[in-house]
Amino acid sequence: MGQEIAISITREETRVAVLDNGVVTDLYVDRAKRQDFVGNIYKGKVVKVLPGMQAAFVDIGLERAAFLHVSDLSMDTEPGDTLVDSDEDDKGPEVPRPRRQTTRPIEQLLQEGQELMVQISKGPIGTKGPRVTTYVSLPGRSLVFMPNVEHIGVSRRIPKDEERARLKEIMKRLRRPGYGYIVRTVSEGVKEDDLRSDVEFLNVLWQDALKKREELPAPSLLHSDLTLTFRVVRDLFTKRVERLVIDSKEEYEAVKDFVHRVLPEQTNRIHFYDKEESLFDHLGIEM
Repeated sequence: MGQEIAISITREETRVAVLDNGVVTDLYVDRAKRQDFVGNIYKGKVVKVLPGMQAAFVDIGLERAAFLHVSDLSMDTEPGDTLVDSDEDDKGPEVPRPRRQTTRPIEQLLQEGQELMVQISKGPIGTKGPRVTTYVSLPGRSLVFMPNVEHIGVSRRIPKDEERARLKEIMKRLRRPGYGYIVRTVSEGVKEDDLRSDVEFLNVLWQDALKKREELPAPSLLHSDLTLTFRVVRDLFTKRVERLVIDSKEEYEAVKDFVHRVLPEQTNRIHFYDKEESLFDHLGIEM
């Protein structure tokens, strides 16, 4: 018996156990709580443009409209360069905020009723709505994907120049045209196949968001931060894992469908547990 992941889901919580030869090595619990909106991506509609503040309010379907400053606005028709630092640090929010070298006034870029895709960068506080940006970023296991910035960066926390250069060369081969990536600190020493899997994983998330953008009206949620189950799939479901067992039929189907698109060769390792005895009791896991 090799490595195994067990995922047990109820209305109150999600529990995950990682086992190595039947011995629990890691436990994770995610209890139902108030939603954290940061990282969510929406199709929004501009409800007010404020030239004096060089900002706009965008309806994204929450209680209060979101605040969008011109510095957070990336428009394909806007002249000028979008810049990010050459050596990124993946501490904190994962991605350095892009800055634009030149800009036109916001009233020349946006108008009321205009629809656009935005991501929450700062959650609502008190009476203030969330702050949003059009510079989308999606974190993966080893990478952060930036579909609006054509750039490759490597975390400065990777100390060896030769390793940083190796990772950058790999990403030059793997990068999809027009997209950018930040190589995270955890990528130190990883193989090209692992980075390729992360590129595929992030591309599926992005394509799903784009598909919803075409199908749904504004305002609509296009992508929400990953649940514990999908974070486990992203970060822990490697080739070393012989079996991933889930006791929720709905989550099992969702995970199997997703893995089939990203890592089809690992789909047959995903199993649904439907016995009366609880999954954790069946495996002898005590919490």
